[in-house]
Amino acid sequence: MSSSSVRVTNYPAIKNAPLVGLAEGNGSFSNYHLAALLIVVPYILKTFLPIVKYGGFKTYLFMFFLCGAPTAVGYWAFNSIYGGRRNEKVVLPGKDIEEYITIKDPELKQVFKGKEKIPMQLFHDAYFEGKIDFNGDVLDIMEQRHDWAKMNFTLELFKYVFTVLVPSQDEEQVRGHYDRGDDFYEWYVPRPRMIYTSGVVLNPDVEETLEQLQDNKLAIVCSKLNLKPTDKLLDIGCGWDSRRLCCKNYGCDATFGTERIAKNGIPADKARILCCDYRDIPEAPTRWYPPYSQYLAEVYDLLEDDGIFWQYEDLIWYGSFHEQICFPALMHLAPLDGLINKLEGAGFEIKNIDVLGVHYSATIYRWYKNWVSNKEKVHCQGLGIFLAYSVITSRYNQGSASVFQITMHKN
Repeated sequence: MSSSSVRVTNYPAIKNAPLVGLAEGNGSFSNYHLAALLIVVPYILKTFLPIVKYGGFKTYLFMFFLCGAPTAVGYWAFNSIYGGRRNEKVVLPGKDIEEYITIKDPELKQVFKGKEKIPMQLFHDAYFEGKIDFNGDVLDIMEQRHDWAKMNFTLELFKYVFTVLVPSQDEEQVRGHYDRGDDFYEWYVPRPRMIYTSGVVLNPDVEETLEQLQDNKLAIVCSKLNLKPTDKLLDIGCGWDSRRLCCKNYGCDATFGTERIAKNGIPADKARILCCDYRDIPEAPTRWYPPYSQYLAEVYDLLEDDGIFWQYEDLIWYGSFHEQICFPALMHLAPLDGLINKLEGAGFEIKNIDVLGVHYSATIYRWYKNWVSNKEKVHCQGLGIFLAYSVITSRYNQGSASVFQITMHKN
């Protein structure tokens, strides 16, 4: 396999994609086509069906709403099955599926063999049920996924979208993933940092450690905040209080949410611990807003007129696997333009936006390597594939996941 028009990278700082990992997937969807179908299909049905053809505009509207969901489902399913790849610049190896995965279930093995690719959703479900195994390193095989899996919509996906993919309580979404205990996270997000967000690569030609990436990020955050000993820092959603280092190194007065303050030599009058919903921050006004607008309004009122607000935002569109298995709220996160509109609408002026997708990939790759070295201790079937897929989706060539760090002040 060769392709002179596609170049692979060789940066020590990241997990570089192999040539097959740069292959494009399906890209034949069109919102214009879908909109046209949503308008035309109910018109055609109204014109020819005996029962409704004598009706007027209200009948058309009834058919429009009746046919909307089935039309969209049919369009998405058809294009995901029969639509072509965005381009053919990278020629896939065309290996048999048995080269990549071992199917232990007799029924699945009878259907998916040789060149017959397995739908990714079906693969995920079978993998979690112990019916399929990887033939080698999880990340290496996921890099070659387009050669053995197809990304088409299935009935299970549609069922999940229409019956489960609805907003639920934030606490329910958070606790299932984050309240697993420190020992679980230490297997791949180790001490002393235990920072569960993206680090920052400062030198692409050097393989910095996970701790260096996180220290780079913390130094950048403190610099953007322009912290001084006279400042007060409120860290909302601080995880394992990583930004205690802001307090320790810059001397500011800080409020966090966890308990390792004293161990880092920080005086009790310089830091305190809160454990509450972000909408229940003490001394914040109580208003009725949609949750995110409420959060921004409260931050705005808590912030001094000359204060600085720094926000870390995951904008992630992994798809149904991550939505269903790992984070129940992933696909509800807003696109960047909507987020900026919210921030500006709350009265903030944007000073700076950093796009750190590839840095996120580099960070998760180090988490993945920690998982590989501890996978016999980690009793979580999906963690390896979650981390492997996340390395790929947040990397420069994929674009399905990214991280934005936004600095702003009151307008």
